[in-house]
Amino acid sequence: MQKFDNNTVARQRWLAVLAKAPAPRLQAAWDALDDKPAYRLLRQGETGLVMLRGRIGGTGRPFNFGEMTMTRAAVQLLDATGGARFTGFGHVAGRSTRHAELIAVFDAMLQDPHRRDVIAARVIEPLAAEQQARKANEAAKVTASKVDFFTMVRGE
Repeated sequence: MQKFDNNTVARQRWLAVLAKAPAPRLQAAWDALDDKPAYRLLRQGETGLVMLRGRIGGTGRPFNFGEMTMTRAAVQLLDATGGARFTGFGHVAGRSTRHAELIAVFDAMLQDPHRRDVIAARVIEPLAAEQQARKANEAAKVTASKVDFFTMVRGE
């Protein structure tokens, strides 16, 4: 298990794992929590379009590839007195406002040093392992269908 510190690299990793996780898995993880924090929505789920950029060969000049639907949300965890503690943000491809909200809540919880290790162990690491296994499975399928092209030299 990776030790999560509250730094940019760790946060980028857990946000990537959360954004790639299916909404039903995040909802199940939320439902399974014993100690759900109180939170308020700073930004309700908003759906809009983002422009995707591409590069020919990965190194050429950038060009507008197309648009994609994306939903975002922002929440703030509340302490026992109702004061704000940690702010979380969620962005997800598609139109699921609940998915973006759950990502934001888990992001805020992972910033809390008292909750970080529990959420990392119960939510992030299992999701990351599932995503890694799915990626390895897809890579194996691609490798199995690989075709090697070669040129035969004619003897003279």
